[in-house]
Amino acid sequence: MKVYFIGAGPGAADLITLRGARLLGSVDMVLYAGSLVPVEMLQHCRPGTELIDTAQLDLEQQQACYVRARDAGIDVVRLHSGDPAIYGATAEQMRRLDALGIAYEIVPGVSSFTAAAAAIGAELTKPEVSQSVILTRVSGRASAVPELESIARLAEHRATMCIFLSGPHLKKIVTDLSLHYPPETPVRLVYRATWPEQRVYEGTLGTVLEETKRGAWNLTTMMLVGAALDRGVAAESSLYSKDFTHLFRVVKKQGKALENEQEIEQEIEQGKEQERA
Repeated sequence: MKVYFIGAGPGAADLITLRGARLLGSVDMVLYAGSLVPVEMLQHCRPGTELIDTAQLDLEQQQACYVRARDAGIDVVRLHSGDPAIYGATAEQMRRLDALGIAYEIVPGVSSFTAAAAAIGAELTKPEVSQSVILTRVSGRASAVPELESIARLAEHRATMCIFLSGPHLKKIVTDLSLHYPPETPVRLVYRATWPEQRVYEGTLGTVLEETKRGAWNLTTMMLVGAALDRGVAAESSLYSKDFTHLFRVVKKQGKALENEQEIEQEIEQGKEQERA
């Protein structure tokens, strides 16, 4: 018997991975977060599968489902929104499964922050602009954010930031970001990325509060902020430059072969580093 923690993706039923969909169709019990996972996702399940909405279950009640499945000798899918590794509340479940001696496997999914980037047609990193992406959220009743990871502290890096569950906290977030980001910094709000009710706002740190109505952006809103979102910034990677040599493509400089083997090796090493990045 095994429990499969599967990332359902951001919302659209066809954004689950092939592996995740296959496993959904192979088990006899599925626990899913009904408040976050659309029911359309359950179309991948086979007829007769026991479907359990965990929205109203506490951790002990969910554990009881795993125990019942173990006793019956059946596999279970635990379906989480986005990717289980990010704000998935999976660690506490896995600790209990370890204590029960129940095997489990994690199947990654598309995160809402990458779905939000796709919705606005943006790359979150640009050479010499931002090569780091910070994923964070504001403190809530269910779990607090450590002070060292407050948005005001993280903003010091001026990297691209993706702020989960940001909708109700826009005023506080903007105040904290403004300590370090200039007012012209691009801001994007994406509500329920890939869902039918998806909405997008595009503006700047200096305009977002003026141009959005209080309460119009609910909890399931992703805020993206950073200079890399500026479409006018045309910084380009050297990776595909016709003059750039790397592991898979050695080019000639000014029509002549590279001067010596050492220079070739240096170019190749740079290419490897770029590929890893």
